[in-house]
Amino acid sequence: MARIKGVDLPNEKNIWIALTSIYGIGRNLSKDICTDAKVDMAKKAKDLTDDEIAALRSEIDKHLVEGDLRREVAMNIKNKMEINSYQGTRHKKGLPVRGQRTRTNARTRKGKPKTIANKKK
Repeated sequence: MARIKGVDLPNEKNIWIALTSIYGIGRNLSKDICTDAKVDMAKKAKDLTDDEIAALRSEIDKHLVEGDLRREVAMNIKNKMEINSYQGTRHKKGLPVRGQRTRTNARTRKGKPKTIANKKK
């Protein structure tokens, strides 16, 4: 089992798909990493040699992923909340940040609906 950046890659998946289990690596970046490391994208994660894993690690180290990326995103959100920007206030209130409607949807951000007495008339 290949372990890169503290993440165990799924064995039965092709390597370019398995790399997407690392936070910060999507499909396009995964393809770029595989081509730069000269690793066959159709190869399963369990079939990688130690040299290929080392090449993938060195390519991934060039990008901001996992803990460093999570920390940077959290710091950006915290900074917006401190300067009281519009997005920061939406983060504080637990509402959608990017202009989505809140009258009917937004249940993911707002949580379980709270029933208000005598609302319907």
